[in-house]
Amino acid sequence: MRISASDLKPNRNGLIAFAIAAAVVVVDQVSKLWFLGLGLQEGDSIPVLPIFRLTMIWNPGISFGLLQGHGQIGRWLLVLFGLAVVVGLAWWIRKADRLWTAVAIGLIMGGAIGNNLIDRVRLGMVADFLDFSGLGFKWVFNVADAAINIGIAVLLLDIYLSTRRPAASSKTPASS
Repeated sequence: MRISASDLKPNRNGLIAFAIAAAVVVVDQVSKLWFLGLGLQEGDSIPVLPIFRLTMIWNPGISFGLLQGHGQIGRWLLVLFGLAVVVGLAWWIRKADRLWTAVAIGLIMGGAIGNNLIDRVRLGMVADFLDFSGLGFKWVFNVADAAINIGIAVLLLDIYLSTRRPAASSKTPASS
């Protein structure tokens, strides 16, 4: 199988996905830079609203603190996994035929780049700080986590809705 330059060029939806991914990375990294500049220690919290706090949590695992405790091996495995996900999504999305697929993949890619690549390589772990425990949500997360989860929800909804669309009608007009 030979790959030409035109095979690598993304279509309009692919460009939208890459733009969304870039925007997610920027918002995620700027928000983390701002938050870390507050100088909070692990577990410190600033109340913002009755339902929302800024709480400092260092997360060496994946989303919602899963897979913690695997040290440097876990860190680099998560980096490699994140890189594989981003490359796979970038390959898939370059020829996306549906806008919502592009939006979803852009959100997921941006979140994976922000958390699994930039933060893990640079810091060895991820800074989580968005705390909605006032709503009964027990996990603390960040913009990249939110983007990944929203992207997955949008992708699943897009897949579900696209399979429910009726095929082109093959009915013939009723005879009189």
